[in-house]
Amino acid sequence: MFIKMVFGAIWRQKRKFGLVMLTIILGTSLAQAMLMMMFDVGDKINQELKTYGANINVLPKDASLLSDLYGISAEAEGTQKYLAESDITKLKTIFWAYNIENFAPHLEEKVELSVNGQNQKQAIINGTWFKKNLSLPTGDSVTTGLIDLKSWWRVEGDWPSDDSENQAVIGAKLAHKLNLSVNEKVQVSLNNQIIDYQITGIAKTGDDAENQLFVGLSSLQNLTNLTGKVGSIEVSAITTPDNELSRRAAINPDLLSVKDWETWYCTAYVSAISYQIEEVISNSKAKVLRQVAESEGEILSKTQLLMILITILSLISSVLGITSIVTTSMIERSQEIGLIKALGASNGAIIRRFLTEILLVGLFGGGIGMGLGYLLAQVIGNQVFGVSITLKTEVIPIVIILIFAVTILGSLQAIRMLLALKPAEVLHGR
Repeated sequence: MFIKMVFGAIWRQKRKFGLVMLTIILGTSLAQAMLMMMFDVGDKINQELKTYGANINVLPKDASLLSDLYGISAEAEGTQKYLAESDITKLKTIFWAYNIENFAPHLEEKVELSVNGQNQKQAIINGTWFKKNLSLPTGDSVTTGLIDLKSWWRVEGDWPSDDSENQAVIGAKLAHKLNLSVNEKVQVSLNNQIIDYQITGIAKTGDDAENQLFVGLSSLQNLTNLTGKVGSIEVSAITTPDNELSRRAAINPDLLSVKDWETWYCTAYVSAISYQIEEVISNSKAKVLRQVAESEGEILSKTQLLMILITILSLISSVLGITSIVTTSMIERSQEIGLIKALGASNGAIIRRFLTEILLVGLFGGGIGMGLGYLLAQVIGNQVFGVSITLKTEVIPIVIILIFAVTILGSLQAIRMLLALKPAEVLHGR
């Protein structure tokens, strides 16, 4: 009988309950989409930001110390230090190995450049990996290098091959100074040696790299007699935004308690990843490029805050919409409710019936809204990030709780009216 009365009331008020359902569908779909984005957007944004370069620079420890203390480079003092090229693959053996997206070594040397023995210019030659396939100590393989690390560079022509000893990419400004074009040759003079490099591409980078000549690492190692050595390693890693714990750890991780240290070490903070890099790269100092790392965290935090605000505003709108519709419905049904009260029904029984009606409508509308929210999240994900958004399992119970909360909060005003309703006044008015 109770169920029959509930469905009968819903059917008689189908237009009002239809509006309630529509309100819940709209609120739930937006909340579902925003929560899916919020729980999954961190990795998506980090991956998007990783296309704009490295956030960690690995240097020889002594060279880093000179720079930090005195603001001078070891090269300027004639005491240039190096890292072992053989250690680079160890980057993929740290606890957060899968967060290391790309990396590329650099070996820099100041040389004399000329074209056909004329128009001599001093410039930096930079030996690096362009697209290197590496066998890892884990038995896996990975392809990395400057091409992926600097994916925003615009290169007129082609990138050189890592196997070539006489191919190079030249920065656009340096190419202009030397009046060089693609497929022409530039002579490099160093230590009474001269080697010709064929220009396969001209790079527009928007930074100081436009004044450099980029060649294969092995080629410059041979030219400088520094086989197996590199000057620095650029690393691009997916990281978690900094918080109070990571900032304390960045100052001195040894001052953390055991529990805090374990939490920090097992979280993908940029300081934790840098610390782990120093553990595997001999005699190294991993310097965080703070401007990049902090910008990533700030963008991520602001994006997630925006999604939380949109979710809250959509739910508030749903509550207000439900309050208006349900209150109007309650006014229209006041005589019916007054008669039920006059026949002996308690306030509790009437509230149970009323809440059952509204919650059934809310759950049905919420179910539809969750489905539409999933589709909306996919549209946003594909349009903004070019990928699908994953439905995290924790989103579902959160959305169900929100459906109940919105439905009940939207009904509170009507419940207060119901409790205050006096059968004699209502029936007498009839």
